Amino acid sequence: MTKRVLCLLAVILGMPAYAAELGDAVQQDYDEHLADLFDHFHRNPELSTVEHETARRMAMELSLAGFEVTEGVGGTGVIAMLENGEGPLVMMRADMDGLPVEEKSGLPNASRAKQIDPITGNEVFTMHACGHDVHITSLVGTARYMAANKQLWQGTLMLLVQPAEERVLGARAMRDDDVWGRFGKPDYALAFHVNSLDVAGKVNISDGSPFAGADTVDIIIHGVGAHGAHPYAGKDPVVLGSQIVLALQTLVARELPPRSPGVVTVGSFHAGTKHNIISDQAHLQLTVRNTSEETRTILLDGIKRIAENMGRVAGLPEDKLPEVIVSNESVPPTVNDAELARQLRGAWMTELGEERVVYNPSKGMGAEDFPFFTVDPDIRSVYWQVGGTPQEDFDRQAAGGEPVPSHHSPLFKIVPEPAVTAGVESTVVALLELMGRN
Repeated sequence: MTKRVLCLLAVILGMPAYAAELGDAVQQDYDEHLADLFDHFHRNPELSTVEHETARRMAMELSLAGFEVTEGVGGTGVIAMLENGEGPLVMMRADMDGLPVEEKSGLPNASRAKQIDPITGNEVFTMHACGHDVHITSLVGTARYMAANKQLWQGTLMLLVQPAEERVLGARAMRDDDVWGRFGKPDYALAFHVNSLDVAGKVNISDGSPFAGADTVDIIIHGVGAHGAHPYAGKDPVVLGSQIVLALQTLVARELPPRSPGVVTVGSFHAGTKHNIISDQAHLQLTVRNTSEETRTILLDGIKRIAENMGRVAGLPEDKLPEVIVSNESVPPTVNDAELARQLRGAWMTELGEERVVYNPSKGMGAEDFPFFTVDPDIRSVYWQVGGTPQEDFDRQAAGGEPVPSHHSPLFKIVPEPAVTAGVESTVVALLELMGRN
C-alpha cells in the first residue's frame, strides 16, 4: 500500500496520517538497524560515569540522524538538538549505564564484558541488568523517525542521553553543567523505563508518582565500651541500635497516613570486633523512600527524633546521643503532571490501540534521578513504562514455573522486540501530541 493511499485512508478514518504507518515504519527500522544496535549495546554495557564508548556510539547515531550533537555534558552525557520551526521545546531522556553484575540470563547475546569499577578499582563483569539498552536504542529509533518526518511536527526536539542513573549522579551532573542555560529550558520533559513486570509491548502510564524519592541516612550510635562479662560497666550500642531499628518501624505504621506510602529500611548494622567485647560504637545505614515532600519530612524528622530520644532513654549524655546524617544526594519523587499524563494516555489509546495502554501502579518504592530535570524550575513532565516480558513468561510463573526475574538480577532479561519498538512508538506519539502541526 502506497504512502498516498495510507494518508487518504487516514483522512477518511479521521486519524493523523502518521498513525497509519508509524508501526510499519518503526518495525522496518528495527529490522534494518535497531535490532543490531540493541544487540551491540546489550553485549557492551558500561558502568556509571564511565560510559565512554556508549556515549560515542550514541553521539554518532544521533548525528547521522541529522541532529546537532554535543558530547561531554555532565561527564559522559550527550545532548542532541533538532530545530524545526516555531513551537515548543520538548526533551526526551534516555539513561545509558549498566550495572556491575555478571549476566546469567542464558541469552545468546548475554554480556561477557568486564570493566574497571570506578568505585572499587576492581575489574568486574558488567550487564544491562535494568534495561537501559532498550532506552538508548529506542531513543535512536525516535531520532530517526522524527528527523525523517519533519512535516508532522514543529518546534525543537532535545534528546538527552544521561549517564550514571544507577548511582543517581547523572541527572544532577548534567543540571550542574548548565544544561538548560546552554541548550534551553524545555516546555515538556519526557522519559520512559522498560519494565519486566509489564507485558512486552504494553504502555503503562500513571497520573501520580511512578517512582519514589529516596534518601540515604546514616546513624552513628555512640556507646561506652566494656568487657562482655561486665555489661553494667558500659553502654551497649548494639542493644541501643537494636531498639532504634525496631522503633523506626513505627514511623510508617503509626505516623504516616495509611494512604501515604513510605519505606524505612535498615540495610546495614555494623558493630563490634569480638565475641566478648562491648563496642563503643555502632553504625546503621538506612534507605528512606517517599512519594511527596510532606512524607519525606515526617520520615526524616521521625528518624532523628527516635534515634536521639532512644539514646536519652539509654542514659547517654547529650554529647553522646546518636548522630543522624542525611546524605545530600537525595532524590525527589518522580511525579507526573496529571493533566499531561491523561493527555498522553488518550493519544496512546487512540494511536496505539486501547489494548496496549494499561495502568499497573508500582508496588515498590524504587527511585529515579529524572526529577532533577523537572523540579527547580518546575517543568511539566511525564514518565511512563514500557513492558518487556512476554505474556507466556507470566503464564509460566502463575502455573508455578520459573519466576520472572527482577531488575538488577543477573537473570534479568527483556525481549527487545517489541520492547524497543513500543518504546519508539510511544515516544513518537507523545512527541507528536505535543509538537504536531495544527
